[in-house]
Amino acid sequence: MPRPRLKTTLATVLTALVALYRPVISSAATTAALAEHKSRLQKAAPAGFTLLTEPPFIVLGDEPADALRMHATHTVKWAVDKLKLDFFRKDPDEVIDIWLFRDNHSYTNHAWLLFHDTPTTRFGYYSAAHHALVMNIATGRGTLVHEIVHPFMRANFPNCPPWFDEGLASLYEKCREKDGHIQGLTNWRLEGLIKSIREGKTISFEKLTGMNAQEFYGNSTSANYSEYYGQARYLCYYLQEKGLLVKFYHQFVANSSADPSGFSTLKSVLGEQEMDAFKKKWEAYLLGLPGS
Repeated sequence: MPRPRLKTTLATVLTALVALYRPVISSAATTAALAEHKSRLQKAAPAGFTLLTEPPFIVLGDEPADALRMHATHTVKWAVDKLKLDFFRKDPDEVIDIWLFRDNHSYTNHAWLLFHDTPTTRFGYYSAAHHALVMNIATGRGTLVHEIVHPFMRANFPNCPPWFDEGLASLYEKCREKDGHIQGLTNWRLEGLIKSIREGKTISFEKLTGMNAQEFYGNSTSANYSEYYGQARYLCYYLQEKGLLVKFYHQFVANSSADPSGFSTLKSVLGEQEMDAFKKKWEAYLLGLPGS
């Protein structure tokens, strides 16, 4: 799409202002640090944007203020509270901005004007360079909850391998509250995974857990890109449904020096030593889910 030329300096100005005054925080975003950052950011944000503080984030958007407040409270705060209840003890060591754009046009236009980014997904993404979650909120809250997991994982488990980082994050792309805790639900990734199971294309859990970032992510057009996400998500889903996910996470963190992939911890928590046999049991379980 054509790129506006008159406003391209906005990205430079915003980046400079935010980087200059972005506070680095210790274990929790203090009220003072967030207030200072919000004040600086308010001067650089586009006209008509509402800014809200929702620790440890600043939430910005061009929706009506009431709609933005609803997202900040019922999605951001809700997800942070529930994730911290079960998994994470530390907040991110920086202030991260959550930009919520009201529709696809606003999302793609502002991603370019503010960050010089051309999104490769219609849902949203994390910009490490700008310490920002950039979201098309019209697509729903799933991607937002997914992306919130990542900065908390970096703060609490910096050596987390990609399979579990993305598996846990994608688990909460569709979620609800159950008995006061966050619970992932089946979602659109199940259909593709079921197809892979029926075609015999799923990989061993030893291979999945042992993948480095380049092997796991590949690129967004590679044949296996979505399949790895699906397999990681539904391994986390299985652990959740068996009441083992939280236990696995904490044991994995504790054992990560000796077991960086999590494979040995996974076997221990599952009580399974023959993982090829377990994989067949896991596949049968998924094939029995409603809608599979």
